[in-house]
Amino acid sequence: MKEKKGIKRRDFLKLSSAAAITGLAGGIAGGRTAAGDELVSAAVARVGTFPRRTLGPSGREVAVMLGAGDMSPACTEAGIQCGMNYWHKANRWMRSKTPQSILENREAHYCQVTVDRVGGDHYVGRLDEDEHVAYVKKAVEETGLGYFDDMQLHYGFHSVREYQNDRSFVRAFERLKKEGLVRHLCLSQHGYAGRDRVPGGQSAAEVLTEVARDGVFEHAQFIYSYGADPEMDEFIEFAKKKGFGTIAMKTARGIGRMLDDPNFRKNLPADTSPHHALTRWLTTGTGLTAAVIRVRNLEEFAETYSGAGRSLRDQDRKALELMNRTARGTVCRLCTRCQPHCPQNIPIADILRFERYALDDHDWPRARALYGRLHRNAAECIQCETCISHCPQHLPIPRQIARVHQILG
Repeated sequence: MKEKKGIKRRDFLKLSSAAAITGLAGGIAGGRTAAGDELVSAAVARVGTFPRRTLGPSGREVAVMLGAGDMSPACTEAGIQCGMNYWHKANRWMRSKTPQSILENREAHYCQVTVDRVGGDHYVGRLDEDEHVAYVKKAVEETGLGYFDDMQLHYGFHSVREYQNDRSFVRAFERLKKEGLVRHLCLSQHGYAGRDRVPGGQSAAEVLTEVARDGVFEHAQFIYSYGADPEMDEFIEFAKKKGFGTIAMKTARGIGRMLDDPNFRKNLPADTSPHHALTRWLTTGTGLTAAVIRVRNLEEFAETYSGAGRSLRDQDRKALELMNRTARGTVCRLCTRCQPHCPQNIPIADILRFERYALDDHDWPRARALYGRLHRNAAECIQCETCISHCPQHLPIPRQIARVHQILG
């Protein structure tokens, strides 16, 4: 694939720094300005047009990078100009404002409503047909979108058994579809194997394989990142054969803390970055349909998304190898394979996911709040080290979660 031409990185950074002086680097919250438009145009020139792929049996063509309802206004505008046409968590626009560019060209965009369980969190909450219908109707009205293209079950099903026996979410979708308020069905899936609050919980791959086999849902998002993950790789291959769409989320495994390490940065190859190499790999080195990678401002937008749909170069492969070596003994993949073997039923994957929010996203308030809500935390670890023998990476899990407790507890 030919490289897309556009503004050089050093020129974009100069422009970005100049715009930051007037408060424009993170968005154009105060309305359109000439400097803001110039910054957006610079990011768009660097990224180019996103390639598109078929998402599920409906045959819809979506950009390989998905947008999100919590992107900054500037990044959203840049995404639209680059051909971004699928918007994860579009219901977030209930709290802000639906972008005018999307409202004015509604049929060109696929907007997703994310629906949570009710009466508790994703562990103990229930699926409730009437509550789900009421929420989606409210979201349609408050966003002004008129309808949602996709209705997504957030966090997914606890097990294959729950998926087969509890059709509340599917019935809610069918009612809303008859009213013209939703069109397609999807889910984001976490793993629940070994969770003491979820009896009979299973891994994400086990649940997703059954969902793809059944054919009622069209596509799914799931945790996936660089490095070996045989179970999810097997699912992605199966999904491809079934025509089931696959979207990677929580992809930037440990990158934030790596970039805070001067030694890591010193060893990075020139003319690439961890996020840039990651995007190239996700969109050309896997069988995925698309990916969601969070960006906070236009500089990150240009740095990350300029790799979308481009083949890996030697420097990108070297960067990924360095990332793998660095993450292998320090950053959890969130595969949950250790979870069923913890005698204290400590939610290991949750704790190490919150660690990501703190150390990689630098979102300390969110990480501390989520850790504080856990019904059982790292303080209950008895240092038996059973988990280590079941970890594919052999992470020093007891030591790692103890550190998380120190910084978040």
